[in-house]
Amino acid sequence: MAEPKKTPFYDLHVKNKAKMIEFAGYLMPIQFKGIMEEHRKVRSSVGLFDITHMGEFEVWGKDAESFIQKMTTNDVLRLAPYQVQYSCMCYEKGGIVDDLLVYRLPDHFLLVVNAACAEKDFKWLSDHLWGDVELKNVSDQTALLALQGPKAEQVLKKLTDRNLSDLRYYWASWGEVNGVEMIFSRTGYTGEDGFELYFSPAYAEIIWNALIEAGKEFDIQPVGLGARDSLRLEMKYMLYGNDIDQTTNPLEAGLGWVVKLDKDDFVGKEAILSLKQKGIKRKLVAFELMDKAFPRQHYQIQKDGKKIGEVTSGTFSPSLNKGIGLGYVPVEYSKIGTELNILIRGKPHKAEVIKPPFYKNFTHK
Repeated sequence: MAEPKKTPFYDLHVKNKAKMIEFAGYLMPIQFKGIMEEHRKVRSSVGLFDITHMGEFEVWGKDAESFIQKMTTNDVLRLAPYQVQYSCMCYEKGGIVDDLLVYRLPDHFLLVVNAACAEKDFKWLSDHLWGDVELKNVSDQTALLALQGPKAEQVLKKLTDRNLSDLRYYWASWGEVNGVEMIFSRTGYTGEDGFELYFSPAYAEIIWNALIEAGKEFDIQPVGLGARDSLRLEMKYMLYGNDIDQTTNPLEAGLGWVVKLDKDDFVGKEAILSLKQKGIKRKLVAFELMDKAFPRQHYQIQKDGKKIGEVTSGTFSPSLNKGIGLGYVPVEYSKIGTELNILIRGKPHKAEVIKPPFYKNFTHK
């Protein structure tokens, strides 16, 4: 087994007494002061995440746009320069290779993929290359931070001349932050307002310290993967390997909005179109527990004492003070308000299907 990699922020995490774990081939902080505190800090003020473990691929060449249009489900032709798009890559049979972000930059595209899928995704794309396309894996040359929370703009504006109020949700910019040139965008995985900063690892400590200093008046805190997971789940943002994978179709997962079946052929289109015509038989639902229990991945979802599915993601929601989760169930049990049972340590606990997101008071633009 290869030794886990360290992000350029590793020493800072150790200095900040982070609890480190191996995740997606990297040593990453799971928490600093505690998951609950970090989660609530992002909801109420601002937090700083090291997400350098994510994968970044550049796509160059005159056929780059056509190539990405063929390999992803969303419509890349709709992107203006510096606009960002959420999308999926699918296998021929309709299963999901990965979900990803597509950035249209002035002279090339940037694809941002899940950490655990980066190697697989790069091979998948490489195996399908055609025409004048150059694919570069720049993951190891890219440091990536996420500044998230309702105070994120007030923190970042201290460090850049860019007018951040003009930077809309799911758009990016090229500019300087604390004197360092970088790409920064306004997307996020928490539901709160926030920014992603892509830059050279050589400036890792400088940028981290500048953001922490700029955020002092808002009591900014470093945040680990634990709170990142509970924050994304409160918004019903999916996690590859839990809620979506090669066995799930985008339509079942509720991702039909990023599948543009009216565009020209793309990998998986025929299978997805066929499923749409036949009708899906199962659906990913969001549910809340009715008592103090909370679900975990793989717990049984039951109806009338019979297993009808299992939990794909589940946790205790710090914002709602209750157990929440996601899971696939037959479509007849997917209606809002349907009562289900979650089997926890041999005991059924009542749950109710709700309309996502779980957390409604988010601040993203």
